Amino acid sequence: MSKKVILFTLQTFSTTGGIQKMTRTLGYSLHKLALSNKWNFELWSAYDKQEDLMEQYLPQSNFKGFGTNRINFVLKAISRYVKPDIIILSHINLSIIGLLIKWARPNCKVWLIAHGIEVWRKLSPVKKHLLSKCDKVICVSNFTMHQMMERHKVKRDVCSVLNNAVDPFMKQPPLSDKPLYLESRYQLNNSSPIIFTLTRLASTEKYKGYELVIQAISNLKHQFPNIRYVLSGKYDEQEQLRINELIARLGVTDQVILTGFIEENELADHFLMADLFVLPSRKEGFGIVFIEAMACGLPVICGNADGSLDAIRNGELGSAISVDDPDELVRCIKKHLENPLTIAKRKELQEQCLMHFNELDYRLKIKTLLNE
Repeated sequence: MSKKVILFTLQTFSTTGGIQKMTRTLGYSLHKLALSNKWNFELWSAYDKQEDLMEQYLPQSNFKGFGTNRINFVLKAISRYVKPDIIILSHINLSIIGLLIKWARPNCKVWLIAHGIEVWRKLSPVKKHLLSKCDKVICVSNFTMHQMMERHKVKRDVCSVLNNAVDPFMKQPPLSDKPLYLESRYQLNNSSPIIFTLTRLASTEKYKGYELVIQAISNLKHQFPNIRYVLSGKYDEQEQLRINELIARLGVTDQVILTGFIEENELADHFLMADLFVLPSRKEGFGIVFIEAMACGLPVICGNADGSLDAIRNGELGSAISVDDPDELVRCIKKHLENPLTIAKRKELQEQCLMHFNELDYRLKIKTLLNE
């Protein structure tokens, strides 16, 4: 039977972040499924404009961008001309849309994507009510699923785990090609062991763990005199000041490089530049950046207290450390650096990552969920 599926999103193409990347891949997979199964699929975005669409993911005819016109977004969603069989909410902040559609069309199935901290906290009555009406809650990791069941009493048979996948359009350069332009930009040399972190550096979010990495660098710089820590990501003024004060206090001004925001088309090159990716976060819903790093053959170290474990398949692909034990992080980094990364190791890790987190398998899992 033909299905009409609408994916409702907040912002998908006009900005870049973990949820946005996940939603692009989800939209692409749903579009491909719709084509092969003769379904009807559309992606509606509350904040993207029509011209923001990246057409490699889906054509203009399948996309509606409302450009912050929230009233029009809501009115169109509950219009009597819009009759979906399944709606998928990419974020719990779209709860009101889900509840209005469920009220207007009780037979419509309502799915919610549950990521991380946005659903690990106390929820408003509207969001709690949405959870009681959801036909499926799609959790990006087992950790998030357990949070949904324990914190919000969502029934186990309503929850499904769907790990994120590597973006099918992520640049995959040859693993043997070192990006010389980045070595020049950051004044690196071939003998420098390079630790890399990519995350949002926000004064309101103190759980990413890059302070622990800076502390580890201060302990490791004597054994590895050429070590460099490239810390990338958009930061606010307050956080920049705090991090620079920490760098100065620990005496690692020569070792730590703050790059700020990096362009998406340079992401893979930064992974190729590095010897190790480290992000000992406490509150990752999944951590798309981990599978992006491994898809470029870069080993990762993550925390063991959140959804990061799904990204490294519980230690099969990467290393997890206790975020409460700074010495364990030092030992883990040291162990990696004492066993230099080779092209053969990179290729093996890349193959293993893409075997588990490719878009085709992701698409087939979505198809199974839709056919249940």
